[in-house]
Amino acid sequence: MRLEPANAPADPVPAAAVETTATPATAQARKAAGEVTLVAHHVGAVGGMERQLAELALGLRRAGDNVTVIAHECALPTDSGVVFHRVRGPSRPFLLGYPWFMVFGSLAVRRWRRGVLQVTGAIVLNRADVVAVHYCHQVGSITPSRNGWLFRAHVKAMAAISRLGERLIFARNTTARFVCVSNGVAEEIRDSHPRVRDRVLTIYNGVDTTAFAPGAHRRAAHELRARLGIPGNRLVAVFVGSEWKRKGLAAAIEALASAPGWELVVAGAGDRASYGARAEALGVGEAVHWLGEVSDVEAVYEMADAMVLPSSYETFSLVTFEAAASGLAVLATPVNGVRELIEDARNGFLITQEPAVIAERLRQLSADPALRARLGEAARESALSFTWERMVREHDELYARMASAGPSGPVR
Repeated sequence: MRLEPANAPADPVPAAAVETTATPATAQARKAAGEVTLVAHHVGAVGGMERQLAELALGLRRAGDNVTVIAHECALPTDSGVVFHRVRGPSRPFLLGYPWFMVFGSLAVRRWRRGVLQVTGAIVLNRADVVAVHYCHQVGSITPSRNGWLFRAHVKAMAAISRLGERLIFARNTTARFVCVSNGVAEEIRDSHPRVRDRVLTIYNGVDTTAFAPGAHRRAAHELRARLGIPGNRLVAVFVGSEWKRKGLAAAIEALASAPGWELVVAGAGDRASYGARAEALGVGEAVHWLGEVSDVEAVYEMADAMVLPSSYETFSLVTFEAAASGLAVLATPVNGVRELIEDARNGFLITQEPAVIAERLRQLSADPALRARLGEAARESALSFTWERMVREHDELYARMASAGPSGPVR
């Protein structure tokens, strides 16, 4: 999905215009049925969480809801009808951007919120109706994008602040519903935050099964393959994502050294110099191709024969669902989301982070074209039930139930 710049942003929120007392969240939701305010750092085309928020905002608007977005950045079509209020100020580095948004985003929410308030994680101080949980910071790790003590120190501080902010703000939202993107994340939240465990539920992310479909981008894939200089007789495995250490790019590169006939295409941001040097040392430098961040990843999947993701932690892993919808044989570790989609040897392979295990599966796929086709077809079939339409509908139904049940009502 290609998203264009959002509507013109509103002016910064003056402190004098902000109310100093909170309105009970669910009471306000009842007074403004059909109004939804989404709060996030970023809404847009790159990144699984950012894409999910874009689909939610657009889907709710198409369903007739009046949607307001409060964020640092928002990339939606200019004619979407979504009202966007920008929180001006730094978004990076995290140690500056996170507290900045917590203060000025909270002020913006007090001024601009309409109806149901859904916030993305622990990012504002306001009491919300819905807290969308895309990541459990008490469990998941944050890894540096580059080597060096400064990057490691920054990430260590990020992790500590994220865990503290999550604990404090989740405890503050005593009447909110905590909507998790997978059952695995829901269990992590129940275990890590027992005070809210009875208010936790799952609404899966979705995938555009029309945009991500076998054969839908054949020409663009052919052009991309030619641009990368990949011969027609070579098989292609794709790795999509940033945070390369956590997602296991090193293991994928090392596996390539024991899987002749395969090329690896990497889409995402990271320490290319370090990983490129590792590939050269293993003798597979020419077989690894670096795309950087891409907003239109459909052609990347279309050009591939398999998708490899030896990640140590995921919450939903949207890229796995996109690859499955594209009809690829999926090789992924059984992390959250993946284990709710992939059944080993039926619609993909559940792997470990051991390069030898990954290489063995790649060799198996290269030797058996029929196996690649069977796994890809089964993966596509499994992905068809995870649609954006379902995700939007389940959110809308939740808002309606909340409006009628009140703050003490059931979460289901």
